[in-house]
Amino acid sequence: MQKDSRFVGLDVHAETIAVAVAERGGAVRALGVIPNRAEAIRRLVKRLGPVQRLHACYEAGPCGYVLYWQLTELGVRCDVVAPTLVPRKAGERVKTDRRDAEKLARALRSGDLTAVRVPDQAHESVSQSAPGALRPRLTAWERRCSARVGGRRRPRMVGRCAKSAERQAVCSSATGSSVRICY
Repeated sequence: MQKDSRFVGLDVHAETIAVAVAERGGAVRALGVIPNRAEAIRRLVKRLGPVQRLHACYEAGPCGYVLYWQLTELGVRCDVVAPTLVPRKAGERVKTDRRDAEKLARALRSGDLTAVRVPDQAHESVSQSAPGALRPRLTAWERRCSARVGGRRRPRMVGRCAKSAERQAVCSSATGSSVRICY
């Protein structure tokens, strides 16, 4: 890593991104909030200086890996970190976007973050489309296997459903909740 590197912490949301920068030997400063749009990210990278000096990170979340792909396409070294592995101080309760971005930049500079593996766009598109197609097969498999104990099948609940053609049924109990019976 170069001596004049800049470490960029990004707190990413669906509409906005809070940005903070930590210099190698200086303080951490918040740069503000930008919209979560490709053009705004391009302008930010241009404003921060040469891409060879930049090292960015953000927490993995529901926004996916689109930002990672955009930054790496622009030539910025980027890490996606697991939110559970970001170091937290005891008793730290106040959480704002600016503070989260500053904390990420500071932790990236000190080397305290653990990056997660980011799939390429082809693998990500497959994983996004697969659950819908596989869900019926997986739930049926789960129903068949959930009652197996020690290689044998046993009922999970006492009683039988009158209409259990596949020997599995959903019955309405006296309280009105649904219970699954597997044999």
